[in-house]
Amino acid sequence: MAGAGFIPRGTPQSAAMVAEVSRAMAITARINRLGFDDSPAVRALFAELIGAPLDDGFVLLPPFYATGGRGTRVGRKVFINQNCTFYDLGGITIGDGVMIGPNVSILTSGHPIAPAERRSGVTAKPVVIGANVWIAGNVTIIGGVTIGDNAVIAAGSVVTKDVPPNTMVGGNPARLIRSIEG
Repeated sequence: MAGAGFIPRGTPQSAAMVAEVSRAMAITARINRLGFDDSPAVRALFAELIGAPLDDGFVLLPPFYATGGRGTRVGRKVFINQNCTFYDLGGITIGDGVMIGPNVSILTSGHPIAPAERRSGVTAKPVVIGANVWIAGNVTIIGGVTIGDNAVIAAGSVVTKDVPPNTMVGGNPARLIRSIEG
């Protein structure tokens, strides 16, 4: 379902989305019963959630929340801190060496803006996170955003636009703070 664009209510696509949410909720509930020190079990359940194997360098600290999973792709040596939320209907790609701080939300889905259309379905746009990105705590990333390699997203930021490689951004909405060298 990743990259779906728009899913109208009451369609087979919508029913499949609801089924995927139920599947994800069941798996994340199992993840959240594990301790932070049970990395192999957490890794195995997260691999089940996304439907793809993970390297031994993958670390996730529960709790974790998701409304899907099969739309998420994770690189090598990725660290995800506790209390993160991934809505991957539009697709989430996380590059190698990414560090994600606590309380980060990656939200690829939403609703139409017009009041008369809001309940008509769900919109979806992908999020792509390049290699060696550091996303600090309490960041929200909105669908349709690409974050370039080596970027840093400052704590508390709301990322609504693409972030160039080798830069630090911060604020709401996130804006360029400075370039990063080497």
